[in-house]
Amino acid sequence: MSKAHRGKGIKELANHGRGTCPVCNHEGVKVLYEQEIDGKKVKICKICKATLANKK
Repeated sequence: MSKAHRGKGIKELANHGRGTCPVCNHEGVKVLYEQEIDGKKVKICKICKATLANKK
């Protein structure tokens, strides 16, 4: 079976979901994961999300 709809949700986002992560300042990474940092909800990359989850 084909997977024709894979990634369809991020194609509708600006720059296909890519940008600069506010935590690690990497550029051109997928910034898809919403996380609350210092009382603000920001979108961060996958690596920073895993790092924050492992610190808890």
